[in-house]
Amino acid sequence: MHIVDQMGRSLTFDHTPVRIVSLVPSQTELLVDLGLQSSLVGITKFCVHPVTLRNEISVVGGTKQVHFDKIKTLEPDIILCNKEENTEEMVRILQDIATVHLSDVKALQDAHNLIIQYGTIFNVTQRATAITTRIKEEQERFRESITNPIKTLKVGYFIWQEPLMVVGDDTFIHHLIEELGFVNAYKNKEGRYPTVYEEDLKDLDYVFLSSEPFPFSEKHIEAFQKKTTAQVVLVDGEYFSWYGSRLIKAFPYFTSLSKRLKL
Repeated sequence: MHIVDQMGRSLTFDHTPVRIVSLVPSQTELLVDLGLQSSLVGITKFCVHPVTLRNEISVVGGTKQVHFDKIKTLEPDIILCNKEENTEEMVRILQDIATVHLSDVKALQDAHNLIIQYGTIFNVTQRATAITTRIKEEQERFRESITNPIKTLKVGYFIWQEPLMVVGDDTFIHHLIEELGFVNAYKNKEGRYPTVYEEDLKDLDYVFLSSEPFPFSEKHIEAFQKKTTAQVVLVDGEYFSWYGSRLIKAFPYFTSLSKRLKL
């Protein structure tokens, strides 16, 4: 079997991989929903869905730092990584242990393509197709629920507190913000996750405080509200940044969020 991953890297398999190490939380959840939990031999400490997974499967580290020796002892057939989540140095070292598949997801179509490719690699094409179909159905329901699809409302999506960091262009979160019918206020800032300052909070309609990677909570709303006239809202970061089967639940969440914002 010959596969070209999302970074254009050519991979060859002489059999269906049966021992998988996943170093990306959203991809780990996807593998479980593809029926591949029994094939998982290694995951990260951030692979929190399903909640029992870390008690059942070897945890090999985080997404930026892993225990290479531990991964080697697991004898994986394949290691699943992501361009943004994992580092180049990690990938370089991991390639000496097993075949590394790299994903690069910046838009919904990339997510669909990744799911279908996993279906091919792991011989679960029927389940993969079913998941992508469900996502597209939920996306269509969301679109039908939006009463004003014209993109005029400006959103600042905050991912970090000190320094203040936001989502810029060329990211999956940016793509979803625009898909929801908003304008990403910081899409023209330099960098994918630029630093901003208090003066940059002007002219926003909404401030979205994400639950991850920085755990914004209710206590942060008041502080932000003193700096801006925008409506400050806590949002579930998993629904904006996890691009696997989590998207099935994401669009109903977006519908609920839109109703909260009275769009």
